[in-house]
Amino acid sequence: MSQSAEGILTATREIAAPAEAIFELIADPALQPRWDGNDNLAEAAPGQRVHAVGEVFVMTNRNGGVRDNHIVAFVEGREIAWRPAPHGEQPAGHQWGWELDPLEDGRTRVTHVYDYSALPPSQEKRLAKARAMTPENLLASIDRLAALAEEGGDS
Repeated sequence: MSQSAEGILTATREIAAPAEAIFELIADPALQPRWDGNDNLAEAAPGQRVHAVGEVFVMTNRNGGVRDNHIVAFVEGREIAWRPAPHGEQPAGHQWGWELDPLEDGRTRVTHVYDYSALPPSQEKRLAKARAMTPENLLASIDRLAALAEEGGDS
């Protein structure tokens, strides 16, 4: 776990499951509230499984806010990242990402990244919330993701 640079937080751990199974839990927004370590996500409609950069999935937060999540990085089974924005707006400059590195023994090294380094000073409210994020918050999501993946996914 680290804060590798100003505004970039990471957490990494190994999960005893294949990268493909873990990736399915991340790339399907309807499953994300099950592993969200911030307890911020309420729901996403089924059928929004991500397949490419440029796609947008819609998520509702626990406070009722609707977010459009713009996919900015995507490699099937290995990497996914998105920039959230209030519904109908452009992203402010922060980004959530996941990197999955398959290991020889069927395990996967999973890195969760939160990057708010591109948030402009004009986004004071968003910056304050971003600065409150910690690597431990990221690890909580990885831990929940591990529990789901190691028990067999979305059963």
